[in-house]
Amino acid sequence: MTTFARSPFSIITIFACFCAFFLITPLSAQDKKKEINIPPPPSVQADVSKVEFDAIVRIEVEVENRNYRVPWNIGGLGSGVGTGFLIGKNRFLTNAHVVSNRRLIYIKKMDRPEPYKARVLFAAHDCDLALLELEDPTPFENVKPLKFGGTPKLNTTVIAVGYPIGGERISVTRGVVSRIDFRPYTHSGVDFHLTIQVDAAINPGNSGGPVLQDNKVVGVAFQGYSGSTAQNTAYMIPVPVINRFLKDVDDGVYDYYVDMATQTINLLNPAQRLALGLKNDGKGVMVTIADKAGSAGGVLKTGDVLLSIDGYDIASDGFVTIDGERINLNEIVERKFVGDTVTLKILRDHKEQEIKVELQRFIPYLIQANHYDKKPNFVLFAGLQFQPLDRELMSSFGIGNLKARYVYSYFSREELYIERPEPVILTAVLPDSVNTHLQPYTKQIVDEVNGKKIHTLQDVHDALNGDAHEEGQENYHVIRLLGEGRPLVMERAKAQAAHKRIMNKYNVGYDHFIEKPLILESKALAKAREKAEKK
Repeated sequence: MTTFARSPFSIITIFACFCAFFLITPLSAQDKKKEINIPPPPSVQADVSKVEFDAIVRIEVEVENRNYRVPWNIGGLGSGVGTGFLIGKNRFLTNAHVVSNRRLIYIKKMDRPEPYKARVLFAAHDCDLALLELEDPTPFENVKPLKFGGTPKLNTTVIAVGYPIGGERISVTRGVVSRIDFRPYTHSGVDFHLTIQVDAAINPGNSGGPVLQDNKVVGVAFQGYSGSTAQNTAYMIPVPVINRFLKDVDDGVYDYYVDMATQTINLLNPAQRLALGLKNDGKGVMVTIADKAGSAGGVLKTGDVLLSIDGYDIASDGFVTIDGERINLNEIVERKFVGDTVTLKILRDHKEQEIKVELQRFIPYLIQANHYDKKPNFVLFAGLQFQPLDRELMSSFGIGNLKARYVYSYFSREELYIERPEPVILTAVLPDSVNTHLQPYTKQIVDEVNGKKIHTLQDVHDALNGDAHEEGQENYHVIRLLGEGRPLVMERAKAQAAHKRIMNKYNVGYDHFIEKPLILESKALAKAREKAEKK
């Protein structure tokens, strides 16, 4: 199954295919010179004699980890080291994971002991890149920025430069390019982009550092396997992904990657093609789902056959041919930005037509993503702790409730967000006489509070702190959990009186922190919910 969405259940797998040509007759010496592109020898590829090493910096970060189990408390403090490099006037490129959850950031030059305070301008967690600037750029006024090259070829030599394993002095390692592929980016946990695999020694601390070839940057080191999983396998973010990030932030805002959020299946079976009215010409894939909150929601329908995208014919295995290279059709979308359009030629009801789709970010899949640079959202009331369902919550509390796991796993695929944009979990009960015997209710999804349907965490706060009540239950708080027959009940007056007592007892500084869910900003979702309510 091919898909335009980036979620663990809608995985983009884009493979670059290389053709081998068998020559029937020998070429002349002049023809060989024209046809064969022989890369320079490794010694030339690995030459760094013209690289300004002062432009490659050590990044020291003090971080604040979040505590989902006790969300009102500051999590543990820590520190880390990464690498970055100067790419323009007071602009340093590094990985987003190097500076995530930061409290303080310092940059150090190779030849200077003192640190320089820096700040984050943009952090793109979906492609693991960040742009920093110094508060005082004076120390780098005479340093030349590194220049970017292109995408290196297979089996060519590259050099990784950085500060691995927290070393104080710069490190240089050499390896070869062994694969160019689309792979998951572990920082977000859900995004897939173009990635280059190398066998150079890239270790913790190398993250964010440049990978060089012919004195130019061809990638940013960012992830790898541990020795127990694979040997000599590390990855770098290639220049096309870097250029897209830098172009995106040109206007002062990072808009993230866009998605069609459309799933398709290959059309290789002759009988299936005949039933759809297709010729046996090896073209076309069929739409199975066009997500209602996605760019193509309401535009594409299940059963539509995609024949071409932006003028490129779509093969029946979901690939298009660009510049002689076969790549998955999703690569066309990967190159676009928010507000751009793609032109699709489709077959609907045995008739060809052309449609345009305006591309937007697809937000529902983020429920399964790693999140950074924000405080945990929660509501605490009379010892009952409520929190939005997401990846870190599932991990922190080890939630095994089947209803909760279903909503988490199929939130995007089954479009569960239309009814429940921000699922809320009763995660814990701080013991008190007012809430005795309520512990078994934890780790379940909250369905209703005082007769009010719960769509977001804000609904929980409003229902518990207002006059809302179930009919005939004015003196009680009644909380109903999804799939749980017995309601959770507390006396309203006693719960209110106990609230402050519990906060003092457990040293709770504030009883709620609520941010507007990002998913509510989706215009496509708003339309989908409006249609669902009319039905």
